[in-house]
Amino acid sequence: MAVVTKLERLREVALDQHGFITTAQAIEEGVSHAELSTMVTRGRIERSAHGVYRVPQVPETEQDQYQLALLWTGVPEACLSHDTALDAWDITDINPDRIHVSVARHRRLRRAGGERFVVHYEDLSPQQVTWWQGIRIVTVPTAISQGISSGVPTYLIRQALDRAGRTSILPASDREKLTVELESRDGRA
Repeated sequence: MAVVTKLERLREVALDQHGFITTAQAIEEGVSHAELSTMVTRGRIERSAHGVYRVPQVPETEQDQYQLALLWTGVPEACLSHDTALDAWDITDINPDRIHVSVARHRRLRRAGGERFVVHYEDLSPQQVTWWQGIRIVTVPTAISQGISSGVPTYLIRQALDRAGRTSILPASDREKLTVELESRDGRA
């Protein structure tokens, strides 16, 4: 019978999270705060953000920064949203300078290291959230609506409506509703 080390248990969890694990998840796996610190000191894991560690044996991907942002929040409902979701879905040429995440309205995050992130407080229904590259993210219609509400330039929203509208990720009924929403925002309704 093979003995599974604590590091191997952490790696198993990290495999589903782009190489990251939270302090809370480590404790669930039977790894104490002191053992986490020892693993960091010995170079077995790396501290990435407040309460988030990277298991270097898991290969890095282009999506790591997004997973780190969600885990940094420390809340299970966190998802990519707004400008970041528009960029991730590759439906517009938007280029956000920080990662946008949404958490429930009642949350108040007071964590160090959030300079790279924009946190939006919004209650989302389960139908507004999906998965992209193994990461929680708002749906395309929700991302476009958030972009309209947050003031993303009209040409980028029109680009998103056009590109996504040519695929199955933006149903025609949603496209029509969002077009009206954009025109209303721009004073054309």
